[in-house]
Amino acid sequence: MKNRLIRILLLVCIAAMSLPAGFEVEAMQGGRPVLVISVDGLDHRYLRDCDKLGLKIPTLRKLMREGEWTDGVIGVFPTVTWPSHTSIISGVTPAVHGIRGNRRPREEGGDYYWDASLLKIKTLWHATRASGRKSAAITWPVTVNAEIDFNLPEYFQRRNGGGMDLQSIESKATPGLVEKISRVWPSFAQEWMNDRTRALATRYLLKYEKPDLILLHLVDLDAEAHHNGPFSREANAILEYTDELISEMISDMPPNTIVVIVSDHGFERADKVVDVNAALAVEGIKGRVTQSSGYLTTDSADVANWLKIPANATKYGIGRQIPAEELAAFAPHLTADGRAIRAAYEPAPHHLFGSGKNHEIFSAPAEIGVHGLWPTRTDYRSSLIIWGKGIRAARRPETSMLSIAGRLAELMRLEFRPGTL
Repeated sequence: MKNRLIRILLLVCIAAMSLPAGFEVEAMQGGRPVLVISVDGLDHRYLRDCDKLGLKIPTLRKLMREGEWTDGVIGVFPTVTWPSHTSIISGVTPAVHGIRGNRRPREEGGDYYWDASLLKIKTLWHATRASGRKSAAITWPVTVNAEIDFNLPEYFQRRNGGGMDLQSIESKATPGLVEKISRVWPSFAQEWMNDRTRALATRYLLKYEKPDLILLHLVDLDAEAHHNGPFSREANAILEYTDELISEMISDMPPNTIVVIVSDHGFERADKVVDVNAALAVEGIKGRVTQSSGYLTTDSADVANWLKIPANATKYGIGRQIPAEELAAFAPHLTADGRAIRAAYEPAPHHLFGSGKNHEIFSAPAEIGVHGLWPTRTDYRSSLIIWGKGIRAARRPETSMLSIAGRLAELMRLEFRPGTL
């Protein structure tokens, strides 16, 4: 346990030490075009256990076999879509880049973090433009009004699973881009922009515009896993279709392009929601917990002692205690107000924490598949594959999500030093 904690904290520290306070970018000779494909919700077990799951994913298997395949990526806190995608392309935590959730705090209106003006740091698309090269983004979070040459930002007024209404996207897109794609792919202009049409947009860019950096966000696997659970028949089928789309995109790439497969978070199946405060009331324990779906904290000594009792953990779905060092590394804001946290815990497997209706201790989750759990939860990891001409086959050890931006900048030969605007 101690060695595991030291290894996790070391990964975070190494990533952080490579990030000086300023930001500089310089074009370097020999950079390669990079296609970043984020498969939302691609838990690393889909890849690691593909034989066990019986997955028909020949393209991803090829990339894993011939490229750099990392044995799991430890995410940032919180492990949700918008903060994670921003960390992937900035190399800093949500506390630094400013995208702290999918939605803004209630006091700021509670809407999504649509606009790139909300970023507190520079990203790889800033670096690409500063180097005189071109970038593109397809439904990548926090890209409305971004300095991106070919932009179909993540922006929607209506949703249909992983689909987003094209009219909303077009209203914020690079002028004329939807029309250009539709001339090549007439079926692109359907009502919902889903992974099929996202792939069509990417293929258009690869064949006709040839930007140096493409950031593609595929969403359908995440939507399916929420509805039917990760590793379910339905989720597996979506991943198999995603594999087909990746194959088609690769077939249209310029030959020197490097493909990078990433994901934003792992996934778990949820069976029960536990209201620990309701359990404390029933047990007659004074004090309360502050609970989120993926963790709880308490400043009460009585509650901290109660949480340590194995019988209570078994009865109420309380999992691993989160060490203080992990709290400080991943979520320093939890103690920023000076509150002394006496204990923090993850939920047990297939459990979440949350407030029950009518003070019920146990209730059903709103969705079968969930994320937003603590970043170091056992086997809860995202994915990373790097493939292309000149990339040697290797299986890499577990890494931090904060290391990805630097690796992408290295592939593009950009000197990239994340920091504040």
